[in-house]
Amino acid sequence: MYSKANNILQRCRLIEVSHLLFAALVFAIAVFSTALQAAEENPLAADFSLKDANGQVHSLADYKGKPLILHFWATWCPPCRKEMPAFIELQEKYKDKKFTIIGIALDDKQSVIEFTDPMGMNYPILLGDQEGMPLTTAYGNRLGVLPFTVIVDRHGNIVHRKRSELTFEQAEAMIKPLL
Repeated sequence: MYSKANNILQRCRLIEVSHLLFAALVFAIAVFSTALQAAEENPLAADFSLKDANGQVHSLADYKGKPLILHFWATWCPPCRKEMPAFIELQEKYKDKKFTIIGIALDDKQSVIEFTDPMGMNYPILLGDQEGMPLTTAYGNRLGVLPFTVIVDRHGNIVHRKRSELTFEQAEAMIKPLL
């Protein structure tokens, strides 16, 4: 009788250990899937190296630790042209908060210079040239829509994407929590 009771007790302990291991496994899966989901929702911004109109190379790494707006645009795109003054105003308002807008023009150098010079640009304008459209795709713009704006947090995570014109108020609402 004693050995029968001992057997039952050992089986109970084995079942308890199995339940604990199962609970630990379920917990680990839940934690991993939450982390995976967060990584899918906020992927890291793709690195790039592009020149500005003066030939200076800029890369995403140059702006590490700063919240960014990456604004893909073209001179022939009316909504792109319309939102530029809002971005100039936004850059001016938040320049002391370690925030930067980077314009990436999907256009030829001369058209970009002729358009931006009279505007008094206060943020870098890079020449996307042939690399521009594949870069927008890497950032999630599979349809090639312009304007296309990407908001990147201090850690390099993409936190917002917008495939149409942005107003000052919309852009400000997206960046304020990141400052």
